[in-house]
Amino acid sequence: MQARVWGCRGSLAAPGADTVRYGGNTSCIAVRLESGDVVVLDAGTGIRPLGAAMVDDTPAEIHLLLTHLHMDHLQGLGFFRPLFDPDVHVHLWGPASPVQPLAERIAIYLSPPLFPVRLADVPATLTFHNASDEPVTIGSATVRAANVAHQGPTVGYRIEEGGRSLAYLPDHEPSLGVDLADQPPSWISGHDLAHGVDVLFHDAQYGDHEYPNHVGWGHSALEHVMRFADKAEVERVVLFHHDPYHTDDELEALLVDTHRRWNTDHDHVCLAHEDMTVTFDASGVQIT
Repeated sequence: MQARVWGCRGSLAAPGADTVRYGGNTSCIAVRLESGDVVVLDAGTGIRPLGAAMVDDTPAEIHLLLTHLHMDHLQGLGFFRPLFDPDVHVHLWGPASPVQPLAERIAIYLSPPLFPVRLADVPATLTFHNASDEPVTIGSATVRAANVAHQGPTVGYRIEEGGRSLAYLPDHEPSLGVDLADQPPSWISGHDLAHGVDVLFHDAQYGDHEYPNHVGWGHSALEHVMRFADKAEVERVVLFHHDPYHTDDELEALLVDTHRRWNTDHDHVCLAHEDMTVTFDASGVQIT
């Protein structure tokens, strides 16, 4: 399988001269499986250029996996061109809620006054699914979801194919109220999803000095990411969900500090950037 990052910014799109290296679009990753099936992780503003790139080669079926329904993970949905193709079947997966079905919650955004086109009027065929903690087969991959620590119903995802695996936890605060170093794995939010994966895309919104002013906001400091990855025995970490206030230079300074403090390097920990491609095959994992 191959994963391509179309958006990795958190909370709010942040285009501009200071964010061109890592990108200003919010969360969206497209995963193309060996079977040819396409799985899209989240519908942030990065899903708009993804949809535009699909115009000449739109899959007949697309699985869109939403981690949660905060706007930075949903805002691009109405601009995803395959939604307006009547020949396309889009499966929308998302966290279950005891209050409203997934379709009704998404329809709050895709309806006036927030959006001019109602969800019910989208030409594509839409099927809604509650994300399941039981393994689900999509094409040649196995996909599993689990609830994670963040405000409101939120899940992370794990995708496995051909003995390779990735985990996607873009909004996650596993350290809330606990010291991860002292916690048994079974008590750590998201541990089961991330355990032993080849690549972990993880929320890294705050520098360690910034986190004390944002406790309970649902995001991680870099120290928490590294402790979580160590506990989960992750092979490679891709720092994701960059703060909209962090410039490219600031992100790189945070990465250098992380490498120094944790005695690691770019081969183990790197920053997500738009157009980053992660290829998983029998020979290993290549990130470009």
